[in-house]
Amino acid sequence: MPPDATETKRRILAAARSEFAQYGLAGARIDRIADRASANKRSIYVHFGPKEKLFDRVVAQGLVELAEAVSFTPDDLPGYAGRLFDRLLVDPTILRLSTWANLERPDATSGEAETYRAKVEALKDQFGDSAVDVLVLVLGLVTAWATASPSLRTLAGGEPWSSTRLAEHRRVMTASVATLEAACAEHPVDRPDAGHAV
Repeated sequence: MPPDATETKRRILAAARSEFAQYGLAGARIDRIADRASANKRSIYVHFGPKEKLFDRVVAQGLVELAEAVSFTPDDLPGYAGRLFDRLLVDPTILRLSTWANLERPDATSGEAETYRAKVEALKDQFGDSAVDVLVLVLGLVTAWATASPSLRTLAGGEPWSSTRLAEHRRVMTASVATLEAACAEHPVDRPDAGHAV
């Protein structure tokens, strides 16, 4: 009986997720992915193509899984931000993957863009042309603690990753999202005219 291609693909994707999260696209090695997946290099290329395509697939899949795990509530952005913050603490892999993608794959990919499109569309009713800006700011606030300088985090006092410290940061972060949401809804930002210096 031939090996199950579906199971092989699952093992490859799991191994690639771990490898890319740890080393990024440039540092990841197909040999290590093959070893972790108990697969041969050829099967990786047959199923997924070059390393860049595998990376893009892993990042897009991670974002889809995150979107499924954390429901988006455009009418409650602070609640969404809190749930997303909690989820990224439990599984920081997708944050690592998307950080590597921003550094090493600065051009938009269709899979990644699709994961954001529905959220932007849902925000347009309330924020109009500023929907993308609002989502960028919410996501920036959610990930701020994880991406802040370790030196800065230590100035908060105590252990930066203790449950007490994280609860306080979560409280401040969700309050900030609430303030952002209220300010943007009450005072929509006018877009400058084309050619107008900003």
